[in-house]
Amino acid sequence: MSDWVPSLGDGSKPRYIAIAEAIQGDLAEGRLLPAQRLPAQRQLARLLGLDFTTVARGYGEAQRRGLIESRVGEGTFVAGAAAHRYAPSARVETGDFSMNMPPEPTDVTLWTRLGSTLDSIGRDLTSVLRYQRFGGTELDKQAAIGWLGRRGVEVGLDKVFVVPGAHAALLAAITALSGRDRGVVLAETLTYPGIKAIAEQLRLDLVGLPVDQHGLLPDAFRDACRRRQPSALYLNPTLSNPTTRTMPLERRREIAAIARSAGVPILEDDPYGILPIETSAAFASVAPDVTWHIASLSKCLGAGLRVAFVVVPDARSGWNFAAAVRTANVMVSPITSTLATRWIQDGTADALLGAIRAESRERQKLVAEILPGELVTTDPAAFHAWVALPPRWTRSAFVSHMASSGLGVVASDVFGTQDSLPEAVRICLGGPASRPVVRTALQFAAHAISESPARTSSFL
Repeated sequence: MSDWVPSLGDGSKPRYIAIAEAIQGDLAEGRLLPAQRLPAQRQLARLLGLDFTTVARGYGEAQRRGLIESRVGEGTFVAGAAAHRYAPSARVETGDFSMNMPPEPTDVTLWTRLGSTLDSIGRDLTSVLRYQRFGGTELDKQAAIGWLGRRGVEVGLDKVFVVPGAHAALLAAITALSGRDRGVVLAETLTYPGIKAIAEQLRLDLVGLPVDQHGLLPDAFRDACRRRQPSALYLNPTLSNPTTRTMPLERRREIAAIARSAGVPILEDDPYGILPIETSAAFASVAPDVTWHIASLSKCLGAGLRVAFVVVPDARSGWNFAAAVRTANVMVSPITSTLATRWIQDGTADALLGAIRAESRERQKLVAEILPGELVTTDPAAFHAWVALPPRWTRSAFVSHMASSGLGVVASDVFGTQDSLPEAVRICLGGPASRPVVRTALQFAAHAISESPARTSSFL
């Protein structure tokens, strides 16, 4: 079949670029298929009313992007299925939509680039099927140092560890800090659910402290240090989960000064810190002497990439941390750590991060357009939003109502550290949901918010 004719848009781009992008877009939408034959260049030039050179340049650009291939004596074809085997499927698998996930890029070229790294690792499987040195190879650590440097975190090889995900890192850090005694960990009133589960498993008291629009209140932290003698303060200070708030630099300095004075380590969970182009300096750069910094790749590259970079404040802390991680996890998977390292080194991680940033911004535009602004707390760089519900709705009823929307909607109960909780929900805008699905789901949510539960509910 060679009767494909591309739509070249409004003429704002060079025609040859528009041809390449039309091929890429039609591949993503399924209007073109792997191995499909394309029109001959002269034929397409006649159909589009363009000169032959422009079409030839367009095909050349598409070939440079890995989208098409030319066969002598046969013609031009969409690159074969093997070249597109890493492209995302249109079919959405059953997954855990309660988790906060970045939006999944649809760019076939990007997915092919991501997958080619897997191919290269597969050519030398022997080395990644062995036990590795704990904390990552020197190459892994160098990649981690470069990645952390983007957040202003400067660290040497002796204080950085590559571990199997942020949750494993938090479990090991709190184990190392709390020792064998039943202790206290401080957090904000609404906090990451994982820290609640860890505190429960280790039989620690998790104490939620009040916040304002800038985050943790310094006076509340100071008072808790004096009364409770905590083992650590847990914070998710940039694009916090669930509220999306970012703690400003001056508040970070206040909190760091109190922590230093009280001798309380800060656990800085920074999975979203790399997403904003500009944001407050990390605690690990403001107060490296009291901060344990945990930078996960799961929120900025992909949840299945179970790799996190951990910076400890001193060598002794590193010894205790290493022992705790070894006991629970032995080591990070060499396959995933090698994948992460190569993506960082060759710029693939930047390409993926850029795609996630761009798509998150577009989805936040939909939030601003569709949901009532007075009820929403969010950030242009985030891929989730915190929504306060009007009095006629309970959080449980709203979560139930949104269950079939295609978005992950989670009630405040999951994040609360106290009995009194707001009637609010976190809406995840990412994961496998496409932008049209997000738009429809937000319109569904906006309609529900404007009506009563009785008027929007289905009869059973």
